[in-house]
Amino acid sequence: MLVDSHCHLDRLDLSHCGGSVESALQQARSRGVSQFLCVGISLEQLPAMMAIVDQYDDVHASAGFHPLEDMSGGLDTDKLRSWASDRRIVAVGETGLDYFYAKDSASDQQKHFITHLKVAAEVNKPVIIHSREAREDTIDSIKNYAGSAAGVLHCFTENWGMAKRAIDMGFYISISGIVTFKNADALREVVKKIPLERLMVETDSPYLAPIPHRGKPNQPAYVRDVAEYIAELRGIKLELLAEQTTANFQRLFF
Repeated sequence: MLVDSHCHLDRLDLSHCGGSVESALQQARSRGVSQFLCVGISLEQLPAMMAIVDQYDDVHASAGFHPLEDMSGGLDTDKLRSWASDRRIVAVGETGLDYFYAKDSASDQQKHFITHLKVAAEVNKPVIIHSREAREDTIDSIKNYAGSAAGVLHCFTENWGMAKRAIDMGFYISISGIVTFKNADALREVVKKIPLERLMVETDSPYLAPIPHRGKPNQPAYVRDVAEYIAELRGIKLELLAEQTTANFQRLFF
């Protein structure tokens, strides 16, 4: 059985997946997906997201403030800590640094990222990290502020050097449908090197649909396409990849 280790059920294009979240989940289950992690990117929108998550035993949730969200109002640390302490929340994030789209807010991103890392350490839950063109600052922040908190670099697109440094600090690497894109040769080489016991798969739906669904809204069912592609890339059976990535998910989040 597979796990979609990172999706945004509250943001799905429901017209593309049967008209409801239930239909989207059923389509995924029919393709062997047994668990889903619905990732929070806004504390203000988290109650609405949790109203969806609470309906399903096989859907888990995280709480965080994405680095590309509007930062003008700042980050309410007490609210983040309160959500992070909630028994329904299995991880802190999505958080991190994105210098590709928002280099001008790098200072605020760094402050918020550090806050998330500290809160994750306080509540002893893993952290879900977004990082784009911010390799050194991401790794340095993890090293200096994560404490004993583990976590995952999600939707990974950086180089092997960054992946190895994160793995050496106890982190996991999650791969999305980007690995199937024609221009992703460098990422494919990285994916071949990631130890299987440190690998996870995700959709990041409704974004980044893998080939052969490129150009359509993404959905959790497509994590099977990602897993099939990676299994073929690594020369292993899909069943082995599914078993190990599911075990990795369980080990990190539970």
